[in-house]
Amino acid sequence: MSVELYEHQQLAVDKLEPGFILDGGVGSGKSRTAIAYYYLKICNGRIKINGKGDTSPMIDPKDLYIITTAKKRDGLDWEKECAPFMIFKDPSLSVSGVKVTIDSWNNISKYTKVKNAFFIFDEQRLVGSGKWVKSFLSITKLNKWILLSATPGDTWSDYIPVFIANNFYKNRTEFLRIHAVYNRFSKYPKIEKYIVVSKLVKQKNQITLKMHYDKPTLSFDKHIFVDFDEELFNKVKEKRWNVFENKPVKAIGELYYLMRKVVNSHPSRLEAVKDVFIKHNKLIVFYNFDYELEILRKLKSVTTVAEWNGHKHQEIPNTNNWIYLVQYTAGAEGWNCIETDATLFYSQNYSYKIVIQSAGRIDRLNTKFIRLYYYHLTSKSFIDSAISKSLKQKKNFNLPKDVTF
Repeated sequence: MSVELYEHQQLAVDKLEPGFILDGGVGSGKSRTAIAYYYLKICNGRIKINGKGDTSPMIDPKDLYIITTAKKRDGLDWEKECAPFMIFKDPSLSVSGVKVTIDSWNNISKYTKVKNAFFIFDEQRLVGSGKWVKSFLSITKLNKWILLSATPGDTWSDYIPVFIANNFYKNRTEFLRIHAVYNRFSKYPKIEKYIVVSKLVKQKNQITLKMHYDKPTLSFDKHIFVDFDEELFNKVKEKRWNVFENKPVKAIGELYYLMRKVVNSHPSRLEAVKDVFIKHNKLIVFYNFDYELEILRKLKSVTTVAEWNGHKHQEIPNTNNWIYLVQYTAGAEGWNCIETDATLFYSQNYSYKIVIQSAGRIDRLNTKFIRLYYYHLTSKSFIDSAISKSLKQKKNFNLPKDVTF
């Protein structure tokens, strides 16, 4: 029994400690690194690495629990990562009789009573103070754990659960009392800024391990400008009119949604997808809204089309050419594809983190491609320009608060 580990993965295994965030870029091999750490450091087992060394049973075996995305669970990605280490869901087949349990974040509350095990939390889902966070904190009190993430947090509040789990703070209230300054004029509690930031930086650095490595791939972003119906767009934007239902626009969210619908529904977008498909006969297409999906389904006249979204959970087709339609929220992370060198973004997402995660689906350590292509469809409309500006600055696009009706 032998496993393959890159140098940056071996270095991470040596430096990892319980309670750490393993911060590796998309495709850096965080899953393999986490399992190696569990096997070698947590359970004190020995295994051949890159054909060197020897193998022996675990001295301190612990059951392994992996909390991941539903797509990664259903795609058996983690089972494939565990297999080289000879650890399986069936303890009778595993080294030292350990049992592997793999489940989604939606079911995390099922494991709050587990003790003396090791947990791998895959991808950052610990935002706010809801059910998932409470379950996470219950689990971390009784077990050793690490968290894997390519994008650990956008703001300091994203780190609160992990800071509490590492005993930096007793609870969320204590963190906010020390570090949060609220806007006095807001109608609801809104954090204006954070203070004592040097302490936060120190704590973050103390528990974050970054995996540095030379990426074997070269990425090429290609921006394709498409048309939009300017007259229809201005009717929405200037006259505040819902051109699809022939009624007034009543809210800021509706206004921006309708502007995007006018822009994203233009026939030139679908033609642009077809043009890219001529160059790349296996193509992943990310989109935002259901009305976009209905347009993209017309591609069935061109090639085999499969979907991953809230409606369908289809796998990538096993054919010589295909288009895989992926809704951002449903499929931006937790899976990979090494069968294509191209991803197309039919419409832009508001979140910089989501865009980076989506791009990472084809940028993997084991990809057979050196050159990876990312096609971004955009128009010269006001809304597309505003979103593009935010993403170029590595920021999320936020709706303005000063629009009047």
